Amino acid sequence: MNSSIQQEGIGMTSLRTRERLVQRLIEQGIQQIDVLEAIRTTPRHLFIEEALAHRAYEDVSLPIGFDQTISQPYIVARMTEIILSALGKGNKIDKAKVLELGTGCGYQTTILAQLVKRVYSIERISSLLQKTKERLSDFGINNIQLKCADGRYGWPQYAPFDAIITTAAAAEIPKALIEQVAEGGVIVIPVGGARQQELQVCRKKKDKVEVESVEPVVFVPLLEGVER
Repeated sequence: MNSSIQQEGIGMTSLRTRERLVQRLIEQGIQQIDVLEAIRTTPRHLFIEEALAHRAYEDVSLPIGFDQTISQPYIVARMTEIILSALGKGNKIDKAKVLELGTGCGYQTTILAQLVKRVYSIERISSLLQKTKERLSDFGINNIQLKCADGRYGWPQYAPFDAIITTAAAAEIPKALIEQVAEGGVIVIPVGGARQQELQVCRKKKDKVEVESVEPVVFVPLLEGVER
């Protein structure tokens, strides 16, 4: 786990502005201190274009190019909190392996990397992934492994995963993810089409999957193939 990435901003990217965001997240029901601290100390303004940096600590999604977005902080916090709650406390979290589908700009990836042992993240857009690799290298984060691939097939080389998180909406839960999540593990995934999606939490117990719907969400679609 890595917690040394904090970089101070000024004005609309200052720590005081981040504190206001954290307070909003608390008001929206985010409770886990570790999640809130990761949001507070992670410089979201460095994950987006400089022209949008003044909006970095608003609770909104923002464009990052390539027809992709950085998720709103509430959704990042909510999905992360669900994973940590599923993993339990202490030793299990410290040893946890998490698979992320949809690296994007790397913001969700970075939040997770501060809280679990290892994050494996897949992005289908090669040019976007290259920019993200450079950004994460600048932060000195060393517990993230990245790959350009079709995320619907997961990453069997490193399975089983204690948790799987998807930052793009699927029409249904990909079979490969169910196969690659560990017994007792959890998949956090938006499911639905362009008009209606819901965040689902899928728990694997005795090779069966229990699905719980959490709340309505809006994500870009989980697409097939890769873009070089």
